[in-house]
Amino acid sequence: MLKELKSANAPAAIGPYCQGIEAQGTVIYVSGQLPIDPATGEFPGDSIQIQTKQSLENIKAILAEAGCTMANVVKSTVLLKDI
Repeated sequence: MLKELKSANAPAAIGPYCQGIEAQGTVIYVSGQLPIDPATGEFPGDSIQIQTKQSLENIKAILAEAGCTMANVVKSTVLLKDI
């Protein structure tokens, strides 16, 4: 059984996907998160540090919808425009 995860504390999905999926109550898949501040709908600042922090805060909010924290994360993938 799949359960869609939606958090008001993370930006809404921009496209035909959802913020996250809980599968069988044991695995959670979280979609890629842009550094959008859900309160303003804007990118917070220009630095990679501030934007990375916002992306991680968005992920934390989605995980919280399933009763999880960052301590439950097993794997993550980070895509950079320019390493």
